[in-house]
Amino acid sequence: MFNPRLTETLTDFPFARLNALLAPVTPPSHLPLINMSVGEPQGAMPAFARKIVAEEVEGWNKYPPNQGLPELNLAICEWLNRRYKLPKGLLDPARHVHPTAGSKEGVYIISTIATPQQKGGGRPIVALPNPFYQAYLGGAVLSGAEPLLVNANAANGFLPDYEGIDDATWQRISVVYLCSPANPQGAIASADYLRKLIGLCRKHDAVLAVDECYAEIYTGDAPVGALQVALAMDETGGKDPFRNLAVFHSLSKRSNAAGLRSGFVAGDPKLVAMVLRWRTYGGPQIPFAIQKASAALWQDEVHPIETREWYRKNFKVAEQILHNRFGYYTPGGGFFLWLDVGNGEAATRKLWAEAHVKVLPGAYCCRETDGINTAERYIRVALVHDESTTREGLSRLASVL
Repeated sequence: MFNPRLTETLTDFPFARLNALLAPVTPPSHLPLINMSVGEPQGAMPAFARKIVAEEVEGWNKYPPNQGLPELNLAICEWLNRRYKLPKGLLDPARHVHPTAGSKEGVYIISTIATPQQKGGGRPIVALPNPFYQAYLGGAVLSGAEPLLVNANAANGFLPDYEGIDDATWQRISVVYLCSPANPQGAIASADYLRKLIGLCRKHDAVLAVDECYAEIYTGDAPVGALQVALAMDETGGKDPFRNLAVFHSLSKRSNAAGLRSGFVAGDPKLVAMVLRWRTYGGPQIPFAIQKASAALWQDEVHPIETREWYRKNFKVAEQILHNRFGYYTPGGGFFLWLDVGNGEAATRKLWAEAHVKVLPGAYCCRETDGINTAERYIRVALVHDESTTREGLSRLASVL
């Protein structure tokens, strides 16, 4: 009756597993809950965007265009030009970008549209980092591909070693996922790393899907983007600089607008066109009000500075409290702590039972390879609250563990 890929290959979602882990445990009622398990920004979306959503009433009785409002597509292209120093006019709003319902929808779709029935004489492979964002695995499995989980641990700088994959395997790979800055470790791919990976994907006719949804949350220099690296590599004279490449962004982290479910895919026009085709048949259309508010958010460069400062304050608090414990490091980007606590599940239960703090066991972001879950020692802690709540949560964590 059911698709076995969904019922047998995909296990329960991490937060369902977390709830089951904590269900038998009664937290201390005298302490208020501090939920640091979910990467859901707690800051306010800018007032001007809330105003647009509230006042935009004309479009609610109409179907929005599948291809996105021209003003939104243009705003996305202009933002990419500013952020990644791309030449004006290089990106065509009708060909190089397409709005999606958050970056999650985009990274899920890409495996479906880019995975053939066979590749390299066998079942196609989709490669993804391990730990990983769950939508990557969902896209890989439900496209019919064989998932290849490539460990990203401290030994390799928390970035997957795709160069180490043998040539016979590469010939079967249809899609390669990368998250930079990485969720959960916050590692940032260098221009050299991206250059080599783009080259490998082009050599083997695979699609490189780069999830850059944390690219506006960084603690040092702004992360390099895959589009600008690809452009620097271009040997086609600008005719096809983004071939085999798709990047994904979202307003969830940049603008504290997770509830808008607004993002986009950009890159190879052939891939963008297939995303549009896929969404025409089954994807949700993004309401006019959401698209218009999104255009305004991509055009504004003031609120992202404030957002970054919010997280930088939280990392300063984390440094003060945890700097010499749990293998603490301040990540290059994103807003998670990736803490080595010896046993992630045990630490999670202890924090819930004694401190009323909820975190996520690292093992729930990861799968076993060769019989080992390389993230079982870790917990993921989301620094999404205000500075005061973050201090209280980390103080409880430090006192209990």
